[in-house]
Amino acid sequence: MRILLGTALILGGILGFLPVLGFWMLPLGVLILSHDSRIARRLSRKMTVKFGRMRARLRRKGDAKQK
Repeated sequence: MRILLGTALILGGILGFLPVLGFWMLPLGVLILSHDSRIARRLSRKMTVKFGRMRARLRRKGDAKQK
């Protein structure tokens, strides 16, 4: 059931430009699939690290502007 739901969310996320669907479905689908798939788990981990580094970089940039 999780594989079917995760796949459906990923496919809906790819069609995110349509009014009912959204790009938010793509990471949610990968997150659900990561419980059952090594590939999705690896992709989920890479996305988490990437967004964490980007967030830290933005925080450092904001702190530098305040000084």
